[in-house]
Amino acid sequence: MVTREDNDLLTRVEGDWPMGQIMRRHWLPACLSEEVAEPDGAPVRTRMLGEDLVVFRDTKGRLGILGEHCMHRRASLAFGRNEECGLRCLYHGWKFDVEGNVLDQACEPEGGRLALNRKQKSYPARESGGFVWTYMGPQDEFREFEPPLWAAVPADRIAIVKMRVGCNWAQVLEGSIDSAHSSSLHSTIMPSMNVDGAKAVGEYWPRPSADKAPRMQFQSTSFGFRYAAIRKPIQNAPTHDYVRVTLFVAPFTVIIPPNDRYQMAQMLFPIDDVNTMFYWVAFHETKGIREDEWRKFCAAEIGVDLDSDYRKVRTLENRFLQDRDAMKRGDFTGIKGIPAQDMAMWESMGPITDRSEDNLGASDIAVIQFRRQMIAAARRFRDGGPAIGTTEPRIPQAQLSSFEGIVPKGTDWRTLGVSDTELSLTRQQTTPAA
Repeated sequence: MVTREDNDLLTRVEGDWPMGQIMRRHWLPACLSEEVAEPDGAPVRTRMLGEDLVVFRDTKGRLGILGEHCMHRRASLAFGRNEECGLRCLYHGWKFDVEGNVLDQACEPEGGRLALNRKQKSYPARESGGFVWTYMGPQDEFREFEPPLWAAVPADRIAIVKMRVGCNWAQVLEGSIDSAHSSSLHSTIMPSMNVDGAKAVGEYWPRPSADKAPRMQFQSTSFGFRYAAIRKPIQNAPTHDYVRVTLFVAPFTVIIPPNDRYQMAQMLFPIDDVNTMFYWVAFHETKGIREDEWRKFCAAEIGVDLDSDYRKVRTLENRFLQDRDAMKRGDFTGIKGIPAQDMAMWESMGPITDRSEDNLGASDIAVIQFRRQMIAAARRFRDGGPAIGTTEPRIPQAQLSSFEGIVPKGTDWRTLGVSDTELSLTRQQTTPAA
């Protein structure tokens, strides 16, 4: 059972809380590249770990990430003029470059520019895989940027969904690593069919199993953990298993089993203690899915399902526009889109769920391990240890992959989809579900 003290260690990310400080030791997704595609375009507000920031691309195409509130009198730079290689505050005309240096103080008399020994708060920026990334940790622990898993894929083979979720990051991530729920919550979109593997066909993802109670097995790794959901397949059930292997890459990334068209990853990043930014990436070297098609499939189109700030039309307040008539006709949830189905469950738990009230079973092995691992990581960091995911041996994300497929019984799932590097570094430890 998770105590309330441990629940705070797991969920709280603002200020000096250990979990937020752990995340600051990693490169973090600040926004989508498409949001700041235009040099001298409008700055974009973002909120990360309870901190308000603006992202902008200057005249020369350089990216800047600054504290949102002007160091002069705290007005928002989100209203600022992005011009001539700097962001100018509208209030008194102070201007800052991408590194936070003060370029101009228009309100000061000629020759009366203030002598400052500090800059506007700024963080480094990198661009890769459709995202703008930033490092918000201390400089003496700075780590060079490593591209995400999908960065090597051509840009037109990467599609990204972005949505705001009105609850804490940990209950969102726990949903992402919960393989058992898909057979119920998403059963209309993921129907059981007599196929040879997971498919992506129009509005559906057919799966080769009708087994709603998978056997779960777990393996600890240097980057987090891998776990397998093992189901009885429709084809060759006496001799084969249907295996789906998911990876948790600490502290906030999940690599999801693929289908026949694309691989998938999710980043469940804390906006603050009670809000999360949900990123879902679909990608493939040669096949993939168009971005407009991906967003339509996920019911996450801007101007249709989301506003310009990625806030949902379907909300807890309007019951996610649940269609009870559709449920009578066979739709399991009456809620449109896989993300909204998940978000209805996550947000219904409250802003931060009380894990001391849970009653967990064998299907929750990945959730149990996530809680144990990340609470232990928060304690270790609080007591002076390193942030999880920053010590050796480390495996570059580009060498990680999930797996799904029908395999002969007795196949060691720990070897499926694993690179030689990962196989040599991963601690071979599997804990079967009780």
